[in-house]
Amino acid sequence: MSNTIIEQARMGKADSVVLLAIKDESLCVEDALREIAAGHAVVPSNNTRRISSPCIIGGGSRIKINANIGSSMDHESVKEELEKLKMAVSSGAHTVMDLSTGTGWKTILKGITAASPVPLGTVPVYQVFGVAMDDNRDVADVSAEEIFSAVEDHCRAGVDYLTLHCGVTRRSVALLREQGRKMGIVSRGGSLMAEWMEKRGEENPLYSGFNRLTEILREYDVTFSLGDGLRPGCIADAGDRGQIEELVSLGELQKKALAADVQTMIEGPGHVPMDQIAENIRIQKSLCGGAPFYVLGPIVTDIAPGYDHITSAIGGAIAAWNGADFLCYVTPAEHLRLPDIDDVRVGVISARIAAHAADIARGIPGAMNPDNAMAEARAAFDWKQQFEIAMDPVTARNFRDEVLPEDEDVCSMCGHLCALKTSRRAMMEDED
Repeated sequence: MSNTIIEQARMGKADSVVLLAIKDESLCVEDALREIAAGHAVVPSNNTRRISSPCIIGGGSRIKINANIGSSMDHESVKEELEKLKMAVSSGAHTVMDLSTGTGWKTILKGITAASPVPLGTVPVYQVFGVAMDDNRDVADVSAEEIFSAVEDHCRAGVDYLTLHCGVTRRSVALLREQGRKMGIVSRGGSLMAEWMEKRGEENPLYSGFNRLTEILREYDVTFSLGDGLRPGCIADAGDRGQIEELVSLGELQKKALAADVQTMIEGPGHVPMDQIAENIRIQKSLCGGAPFYVLGPIVTDIAPGYDHITSAIGGAIAAWNGADFLCYVTPAEHLRLPDIDDVRVGVISARIAAHAADIARGIPGAMNPDNAMAEARAAFDWKQQFEIAMDPVTARNFRDEVLPEDEDVCSMCGHLCALKTSRRAMMEDED
């Protein structure tokens, strides 16, 4: 069996995929290897294939962005999902997750795996329970063996990291039930595992059989993304007993995974009010040995359907500033419908804004360079350069061209009362 990326890092050796992942980072090779070896950074990369654009997550690297794509049982199209993949990557996503749940998930996963230049993540329990329901079987009819087989199927298919809800245990669900919640369990994977345990009266096999999981993932050098199956689905539920108990379990499992030479990151909330975000990050980093933290949002208010790309960007910026390493985008369609291709674009750009703002605040070397270049381009009325620097050049150019495409000196906001022009005249007069 070949050495995994983390094993090689502990020997001071950099796999070619690691070198490619850090080529645009401020980290030197030695620092990157030290962070990977310690479990503070991961480079998701299945050893059955090689992706052209790998990335490093955590360890002082730039904040990374994930884009969720995938079909539902109500709407399936391989073509649409491949278009979403292309849009996500071209908009700046560092990874994608295929969350397909429909009957054609195998075809969609195969297409995305073949086409994706960036690391790919999946949630195997979606498929195993989805297939069972399609066959009119109850959740409780699914065997633990089927669950482990699904995990290996995804590893064999070339997936680079797997969300596995290993911390949804009988104890954590009991604590959640005892305390009570407004929204219950909002994670699809978490709710399915909770129902499976309740109906069968057994412990979560992803928890009780964790050693077997590590053996499977190690064989393919697949990264654990230990899922937050009990994440809060509204800000009122943030930080409750179920969420924290799950996080305690994930910290224990992360240590086991590292001992078995499997890279691991931890998933986090969810819906969290702004004043609790920093503490959430601190608790995760403390309980999970500084493992990379992968957060969904977090969404900071529950009353903005249609604008949750904004509520999550606010939370994501705060989370990343305080130590989160990996932001899962949220689109304007969140809570409403399956996102379309434009939702994907808006979601990625919104998350990139949050990540970039945090990179600046965290003092990542070079993070502020494009902002300085933008300031210079604006001062010079260099519209072409401004569009080249912009995160979303197409939208920026379209706004500009709608009103004053030919006038190189002004925009329609101030016109000839332009503050920059006035400032120049004022400065020149002061010099005289």
